[in-house]
Amino acid sequence: MSGAIYIEITATRGSAPRDAGTAMKVTAEATTGTIGGGALEHQAIRIARQMLTNDAPELTRSFPLGPGLGQCCGGSVKLLFTRDKRSTDMEHFHVHPLKTQPAHPAFLWLWGAGHVGRAVMRAAHPQAFKITWVDDAADRFPSGPLGADARVIAADMPRLAMRAPVNAHHLIFTYSHDIDLALCAALLERGFASCGLIGSETKWTRFDKRLRALGLDPAPITCPIGDKSLGKAPDAIARGCVNRLLALMPEGETA
Repeated sequence: MSGAIYIEITATRGSAPRDAGTAMKVTAEATTGTIGGGALEHQAIRIARQMLTNDAPELTRSFPLGPGLGQCCGGSVKLLFTRDKRSTDMEHFHVHPLKTQPAHPAFLWLWGAGHVGRAVMRAAHPQAFKITWVDDAADRFPSGPLGADARVIAADMPRLAMRAPVNAHHLIFTYSHDIDLALCAALLERGFASCGLIGSETKWTRFDKRLRALGLDPAPITCPIGDKSLGKAPDAIARGCVNRLLALMPEGETA
């Protein structure tokens, strides 16, 4: 396999993780950018690498974001797979300046080592946060040194959540909606300083109903996370999350 396949979202209907025009690049060994992560992106990468193997030039596919992909968005996306880069909306990551500096770092637990987890790691300054970065497989973490000292591999992430400090802040963005739901339930039972969940309003409506059916009050969880005005890119979501967390911290908060 050689070369690259560019995957572009050409159309969306209903609730979708990214907007039309978003693109990513796939080679045999790596990916650049994201079309939203989760099961949709996993399947798209698999198709792109099959195209590289078969030397296929172009393909268009539509994906309903429902039970078939295990996602709660409820909409659909149309993807164009091509060897020509047609979109300029690739990801460009950078660290955002620390606007305010708490007196002491606060506990921050990140659940998921995908695109958004990596973006938050880049944006969350060590002066402000003491980070624990959790996923259930080592190969989900980046190959470089990003967050190396903060990484924790846990086969059962919800079980680990029951041992987190009750004064910790949490951001949930795993590859699985089922794991996201189980983490929400575990953390509601455990207690936390704040908890944010990535997802659409449709996803949260379904989670709210399921958590209430378990006898839990989901009100303390924030979903969607980030700042809508900044956009849906991982770097934009990270910036919104970090700014919100800094705003939540009273002067002199300690970990």
